[in-house]
Amino acid sequence: MQRAAVFDVDGTLVDTNHLHVTTWWEAFRQAGHQVPMHAVHRAVGLASTDLIAHLLGEDRDTGQDAALSAAHKALYGQYFDRLPALPGARDLLRRLAGDGWTVVLATSAGGSELGALRRAIDADDAIAATAGADDVDAGKPAPEPVEHALELAGVPAERAVFVGDTVWDMRAGSRAGVRCVGVLCGGLPRADLEEAGAREVYADPAGLLASLDESPFA
Repeated sequence: MQRAAVFDVDGTLVDTNHLHVTTWWEAFRQAGHQVPMHAVHRAVGLASTDLIAHLLGEDRDTGQDAALSAAHKALYGQYFDRLPALPGARDLLRRLAGDGWTVVLATSAGGSELGALRRAIDADDAIAATAGADDVDAGKPAPEPVEHALELAGVPAERAVFVGDTVWDMRAGSRAGVRCVGVLCGGLPRADLEEAGAREVYADPAGLLASLDESPFA
């Protein structure tokens, strides 16, 4: 029977979380908002509008949202040609695809940003499909991104594993009914990922690959 390996991208396969922190911080600063970097870090993984709402509150001037998102996109876009894949990312996806898993990405990225991330991973031959932010009405921690990934793979939740680096990932995967695996390379503590639903936690893709035979992918 077919099985699905669903992966978050930012902070899970590509080392971008701290770039997002810096560029969101600068976008907020330019708009006159003082948002601590540690707060931005914990919000990374949410879709842009949700991240802004999480950090500025529901009573903010929502008329600024589009400009804030555009500023972040422009600042972050300066790094597109040098985004670094995390250790073992490419080899992990290729190993799982070779073992018969259908590999699907579930990400808030889209367009040229998603293209840059895929170039960084350099494993298009192993990636069957991508569930992006534009494909769903609600982003993580809602289950829709993971559920859409399962639809693309044609696999039920009980035959899937979802790998991510944030509490938003773990909550989305848990709500979708899939087994969740956390990685620490996004910068969040193990305890936070486990509390949010991670069954197992590894250092990074290379650590998961090295322990694959004892992991939920076994």
